Amino acid sequence: MPEPTAAEPTATEPTAALVLDSLRRRMRALHSLYEDAVATMDLDQVNHFERAGVLPIAFSLFHIVNMMDASFLLMTGVPPIWDENWERRVRPAIPDHGKHRTVEDMVHQRIGDYGAFQEYMAAVFARTERWLAGLPAADLGRVVVARPFPEQIATTYSARVAGPQGVTLLDAAECWIYQHGLRHLGEIELARGLVGLGGMTS
Repeated sequence: MPEPTAAEPTATEPTAALVLDSLRRRMRALHSLYEDAVATMDLDQVNHFERAGVLPIAFSLFHIVNMMDASFLLMTGVPPIWDENWERRVRPAIPDHGKHRTVEDMVHQRIGDYGAFQEYMAAVFARTERWLAGLPAADLGRVVVARPFPEQIATTYSARVAGPQGVTLLDAAECWIYQHGLRHLGEIELARGLVGLGGMTS
């Protein structure tokens, strides 16, 4: 695939402010859907194993929250919240978001302490929303991963979205958190049907 050649667009300040306001509202809406999903499932439903090749809800939940947490480092330079203390509290069967592991590995993911996981999720969501609330609109165009991309970025959706200069802060927030979150929410909605629960939106 040829490298993009178009010039990087420069947004006006009013346009950037509008985009940032939309991103803040969409992120809160996404988080609220996860909060509703978690509040309407119990641990047996979250850890339910349907059959080989079908990932449990536990995988989708832990993966997306832990990836949101890890992505924060590249976007802001702030280390993840996840540490040995959270691992002892949440007790995931596999203490890994599993991005580079196989489905065969990750079908074994389970959450040990559901209440502790919800606390971890709330901490990750709250930090993201605080960051967005204080983010200057002008920062959205800052390049966080420049071309040529390292291997771990080159195969991602964000690499397909990126402009000529690389992955901007807006690209990262949209791809790594918001759009990634929607993707896994869809998995969770499908898996909820397997345990007798409904979807999250009409």
